[in-house]
Amino acid sequence: VDAKEELLEECESVWKQMEECQNKLMFLGTDTLLQSDAKLSLLILRWKALTVDYRQWQVRNPEIISTNPDVLLELGKEELQKVKNDLEMVLSTVRSKNKKLEEDLKREQQWCEEQEQMLDTLNKTEEETKTQDEPPSTERRCDELKNKIMKLKTYKKELLSALGGFLDEHFPLPEKGEKTGRSFYKNSSSEPPVELITMQEVLEILINKLMTTPHEPYVTINESFWPPYIELLLRCGTVLRHPEDPKRLRLEAFHK
Repeated sequence: VDAKEELLEECESVWKQMEECQNKLMFLGTDTLLQSDAKLSLLILRWKALTVDYRQWQVRNPEIISTNPDVLLELGKEELQKVKNDLEMVLSTVRSKNKKLEEDLKREQQWCEEQEQMLDTLNKTEEETKTQDEPPSTERRCDELKNKIMKLKTYKKELLSALGGFLDEHFPLPEKGEKTGRSFYKNSSSEPPVELITMQEVLEILINKLMTTPHEPYVTINESFWPPYIELLLRCGTVLRHPEDPKRLRLEAFHK
């Protein structure tokens, strides 16, 4: 306690000396300067003051704050504690950096292993490709294409069969004896009526025409096309009439 009080007294005496010096500087008169030379003069004064301080620090010997051994002991302890805290902080920083470097190293090693495995796989694939002859590869591709074509044909048959069943159930042909509009010959009532084609056949004709001759997709209808079915397809937007010939129809190009 006595050492701390002695140190505080010495600090207060130094502070009083500094205040006295500041007061003396404030009482010193300053020459009035022009606005243009004020900045230059201030810089010159600062340079002179720094020069004087530099010379004083060069000739000045370090002074001992206090000769009291208790004060020196406390100051030494404080300095050692500061050094210890700084070293602990540096140690913590180094450990955290080392931990991060270890994690980065593990990631890099894992990435390197993955790249090596990928390279081995590519090398094996390349060797297998080189060992295989070209004709068997071509044959295998032809077989794959044939299998795909067969699957597509089977799927097409299934779709057509399902479409035919749906159309036969919901869009049947009129029964015999029922009036079918233009389904009878006009010249002779004794002749048998024209055989009507089913809705499935109508759609198949239109689809085949569109796919085989896309530049000329129109089909000329006749009395075998039942008018109610044609009107239904027109209203639903499934087929379109020729702008100049109403007896020619085409399927709407839904695939485009």
